[in-house]
Amino acid sequence: MTEEPSVLNNRGMKPPRFLLRGFRRPSDVASNGLGPLERQTLEEVWRRGETSVRDIFVSFDKRIAYTTLMTTLDRLYKKRLLSRRKDGRAFLYSAIVTNEELEQSIAEDVISGLLGENSEGVEPILACIVDTISDNDRELLNELDRLIKQKRQDLEQKG
Repeated sequence: MTEEPSVLNNRGMKPPRFLLRGFRRPSDVASNGLGPLERQTLEEVWRRGETSVRDIFVSFDKRIAYTTLMTTLDRLYKKRLLSRRKDGRAFLYSAIVTNEELEQSIAEDVISGLLGENSEGVEPILACIVDTISDNDRELLNELDRLIKQKRQDLEQKG
């Protein structure tokens, strides 16, 4: 039996040895939580700041129906990613979260899902995180150590 060569992903980490059915990576969660058009629209709102459906429509070179973009912006508003205010007969939309905040929220959701609501069974997960980091990037392990020390300091100062 021959072993496949070790291939590193774009973060310098080995891909999993096997895939679990139903398990989704954070990047998959992001792409599944937002459809491609929602993601493109959100990126355009980030780029433009406060914007209207018409502005987005023009920026997409009118390749997507105006009503489709109107629905997409409304969905992003209902998902609490955008705010909106009335301007005459139209709405102006603004991003509530930055791209970094969205990615952070997705990561927190994935980690919370892994750890569950209590601390039982957490040690193997934490050990796996540390092992994976140390196998792939010693600098990242140092950064993890720094972050842990900083968090402890912050908690001690709070009381």
